[in-house]
Amino acid sequence: MNWLRRMMYGRYGADQLSLFLLVAGMLCSLTGALSRLTLFRLAADVLWLFGIFRMLSRNQERRRLENVKFMKWAGPWLSWLRQKRNMARDREHRYFKCPSCGAQLRVPRGKGKISITCRRCGTIFQEKT
Repeated sequence: MNWLRRMMYGRYGADQLSLFLLVAGMLCSLTGALSRLTLFRLAADVLWLFGIFRMLSRNQERRRLENVKFMKWAGPWLSWLRQKRNMARDREHRYFKCPSCGAQLRVPRGKGKISITCRRCGTIFQEKT
């Protein structure tokens, strides 16, 4: 195990972009195996090699900038997915969208028909929880 620490010393390691590349490569590999298309297998190899290259790279500043660009692109998608997952897991609240400004509002479940006041624009509307 010590040899792995020594080898990885000074190298960039895994980040969000590297993990995305490895997962995308795995999906391309599975698609290529199921459909028997060499194009998917070739794309999987390229994605895996680039992901591993990034993790073993010693140019940490350049890899960090690549990850920042990726997170600027993927950040809104990831936060949207995280928000939807949290809303699905939350059994104590219901979520409504303000009809005026579109803000997400969280209301306790089981209160019957209530009037909700939007914090952003002050619109009052009625919903059943």
